[in-house]
Amino acid sequence: MALLPDIHFEISERKVLLRILDLVFVFVCLQLIGNFFDFDYFTISQQNWEWTIVLGGYLTVFGTVFELYNLQQASKFQIVLKNTLLAVSVTTLFFLLTPFYTPVLPENRLQIIYFFLAMTIGILFWRWLYISLISSPRFYKRVLVVGDSFDIKKIINNLEGADPNYKIVGFINTDKTRTIDTQKISDKVIEFPTEALTRTVSQNGISEIVVASDYSDGVSKPLYLQLINLLESGFPIREYMQVYEEITQRIPVQYVDKDFYRYFPFSRSNQNKFYQFFHRLFDILMALLGIGFFIFISPLIFIGNLFANRGPLFYSQSRIGRNGRAFKIIKLRTMIKDAEKDGAVWAQKNDVRITRFGKFLRRSRLDEIPQFFNVLFGEMSVIGPRPERPVFVRGLSEQIPFYETRHVVKPGLTGWAQVMGSYGSSKDDALEKLQYDLYYIKHRNLFMDLSIVLKTISTVIFYRGQ
Repeated sequence: MALLPDIHFEISERKVLLRILDLVFVFVCLQLIGNFFDFDYFTISQQNWEWTIVLGGYLTVFGTVFELYNLQQASKFQIVLKNTLLAVSVTTLFFLLTPFYTPVLPENRLQIIYFFLAMTIGILFWRWLYISLISSPRFYKRVLVVGDSFDIKKIINNLEGADPNYKIVGFINTDKTRTIDTQKISDKVIEFPTEALTRTVSQNGISEIVVASDYSDGVSKPLYLQLINLLESGFPIREYMQVYEEITQRIPVQYVDKDFYRYFPFSRSNQNKFYQFFHRLFDILMALLGIGFFIFISPLIFIGNLFANRGPLFYSQSRIGRNGRAFKIIKLRTMIKDAEKDGAVWAQKNDVRITRFGKFLRRSRLDEIPQFFNVLFGEMSVIGPRPERPVFVRGLSEQIPFYETRHVVKPGLTGWAQVMGSYGSSKDDALEKLQYDLYYIKHRNLFMDLSIVLKTISTVIFYRGQ
């Protein structure tokens, strides 16, 4: 009899489900309010189909900006409530301010409140169902790790930390010379015997087996036969590095060693002339807008620098760009003068060298604005890996394999590592950033670039810059 895994939803399925049913519940609530109340501001009809498209577009964009589709946050109703109110408020404002594509403002302003409440109630009701049902343990993907060369605690932290619905039930250690103390890992993670793989899967409701091993000495025949039988029955068996990349959206460069060729070639967009043209066009347009914005706010920045930052407003520094070429980056100064008189050091979180005004510039990302000149000159892109200093690049290249691979594309003002990773102030942080950078280089396309732009807006709005 074939062993079939329990019902669960993949990451992509949950994100699509959130987006689609957000819109469905919103439109249903608007229709219901129109049927039971004196509400005719927004109607769904064949004549007004464009209103539906515009509203759906606004909700999708601002839902992304305010992190309604972040799976870690989508499982916590208090956070969902806050993000929903923000997303619906901005959606309502934009919908009201674009009357050419949307209905004219109603004479009865109470209808605007109905409009706002219908969207809010619709999304919150659906998200309550999502948390109660789909985010419940019933729909978790229950995983068994099998292998002889893994750190089970690190695997749990990496995979469960990235996906709240991904639960590692236990593991089978095929290395008989090595013992693993499960008490130091988790009370809920069990070590199962090698000989009972099929029974373990059946009795524990396992959804997927993840193989974390290079099997340099070969796999035992009994375990091999059990894996083959499960595979032939249609049971999903996947490699850890493949799962790691899919769930964490990072390249596991520290595990692949000499097998990094498996991740080549990188994204076809790197040689796609169509993509490169629009990427550069986007860079120029954003650079012109950024420079214009900087000119507009420069008097305020000058005053803030005069009173709370005392000293030069700008500073430049050598950074490594595409193909390892050095260039001078332009930034607003955020640290005290002579901050590195004793030599180059990593900037730390809550660094004491950062001035009061500098903290504001960093958290709001305003200190990055002068780099739009670097973008306009073609030394940088809006989106790409952050450019590092030559002294750090030399050191990291010696310690982290394939570190210089991130220089195959232009460095960027923002990027996948900046919006997904933590603040980098050590070798471990640099490794995490490299994993994100390589993931971007491998998968980059116009949709991913748009996603990074929206996530960057979220970072600025929620004041998470460093």
